[in-house]
Amino acid sequence: MYILKTKTISLLLFLILILPISIIAQDLKWESLLDKNLTQWDVFIGVPHHTVKGLEGVPKGDGMEGTPIGLNNDPLNVFSTVEEKGEVVLHVSGEIYGGLTSKTIYENYHLKLDFKWGEKKWEPRLKDKRDNGLLYHCNGEHAAFWNVWMESQEFQIQEGDMGDYFGLAGGVNTILVKKNEENFFEYNPEGEVIRLGIGLEGKNMYRGVRRGNFEKPNGEWNTLELVCYNGKSYHIVNGQIVMVLEKAERKTEEGYAQVTRGKLQLQSEAAEAFYRNIKIKKIITLPDFLKE
Repeated sequence: MYILKTKTISLLLFLILILPISIIAQDLKWESLLDKNLTQWDVFIGVPHHTVKGLEGVPKGDGMEGTPIGLNNDPLNVFSTVEEKGEVVLHVSGEIYGGLTSKTIYENYHLKLDFKWGEKKWEPRLKDKRDNGLLYHCNGEHAAFWNVWMESQEFQIQEGDMGDYFGLAGGVNTILVKKNEENFFEYNPEGEVIRLGIGLEGKNMYRGVRRGNFEKPNGEWNTLELVCYNGKSYHIVNGQIVMVLEKAERKTEEGYAQVTRGKLQLQSEAAEAFYRNIKIKKIITLPDFLKE
């Protein structure tokens, strides 16, 4: 009888010890966010530019001001999927400003994806750099910024500026910076502490410039990573840490409040683009390559 009790206690102790490890291991697995039907995402389409064709009876504008098409209504398939070498690829036409929004809210995670530019460009950015973006810590309602995107933090995806920071619709962040030759605030781990975001007073306060250009030539795949942990976020381009953000905040009636969680949005911003291998995993500590 004593031997049986001892074995039972030993088994219980083993289960107590091993179950948390199993749960942690499960949390740390990569989860794919991309399937051919985009089942893990909602679509929000903004205001069609007046040059957009094939939308008879739909109000149009300059791409920003006006009436957005709205939620899960994508008549021109701005966001769609194609198959390339047996794998699902997200195609973003760019024809209308839009956002592909995760249905899940995320906190403390490592996001990884591949991105490349397509060929097409559209108004109102026909003569500008190709532009896109990964928005994170997205909160509140759709259409908070330019009648399309949510209040958020932005991992900028733009030709020559991949990894820059923008804060949309009241989103701001604290960054270590030094001014560069163009008088913009460039991330520098030995720089001064400053808060940046669109709408803050002061010259060039709307943008944080990434440290170094590691973007591959147009048409080639780039690997982009976003790590958010305990209030900090890291922008990583092709294995290079180009931006570290210390404290994300959102504007409230009382001022600013820290934000550590939210949905994800992938932008459509007047340039054709492709995404593949979109995956995410929860983290309980920083990845080794980010530890100081």
